[in-house]
Amino acid sequence: ASTPNGRADETVLSHIDQMMSSIEEMDPSLADDFRVIYDRECPFELRVQDAASDGPQQVGTLEAIKVKMLIQGEDAGPTGIRIELSSESDLFFHYHHTLDEVGFQAVQEQQKLMVEFPEYPNVLIRMLNSCIKEPHSHLAVFVMQHNAEERAARLDFIQNMEYKFVELMSCQYEHTADEAVQQHISYRYNAMKSRLSLVQTRLQEVNNLVRLKNPSLLLQLQKAPAGTGMGRR
Repeated sequence: ASTPNGRADETVLSHIDQMMSSIEEMDPSLADDFRVIYDRECPFELRVQDAASDGPQQVGTLEAIKVKMLIQGEDAGPTGIRIELSSESDLFFHYHHTLDEVGFQAVQEQQKLMVEFPEYPNVLIRMLNSCIKEPHSHLAVFVMQHNAEERAARLDFIQNMEYKFVELMSCQYEHTADEAVQQHISYRYNAMKSRLSLVQTRLQEVNNLVRLKNPSLLLQLQKAPAGTGMGRR
């Protein structure tokens, strides 16, 4: 049977879950009825190329990029797709790739794609997951153009066939407008601040409960360095 303290803990955890959901609903990515269907970090090779030069690209650097994929409409028949790229190491790094069915038709013809628009999100998800699971054979190369007028980029999915590299698909990206980038940074900052506050509140409640039930244990917990003394033997 559940105890009053157990029920109280469930109530607190339920409240925290509700608060976390409320925080996530403030995400500016969800504007215009978009909803998240994929949100993972993926290893990208970042390269910079001068738009005025046809010369070789600079040597790339490997970085974990957060990929957030959103769609409008139903899963089986989306009306729009948007992919947002961001970085924990550079808050001002924010690019997006946005397509509707008409825009996809142009990409489909240009790259001779054998999939239809409703299948496009799942194809991208499979490619991203391959880059995560098999980074030696599946590469995601993000080429950023240095241009004073626009900040465009291209994401190339490449498969290493041992004897040659095969380009599977390319996606065109634009750098997110500065005002929107500031909105995303504000959201990430406020969300992190709110999560920290919730965790601190929960920790204080645990402290109070342990102090009431077992004060000596609380003293041991407060003296023990974080991550030690409580592991398995």
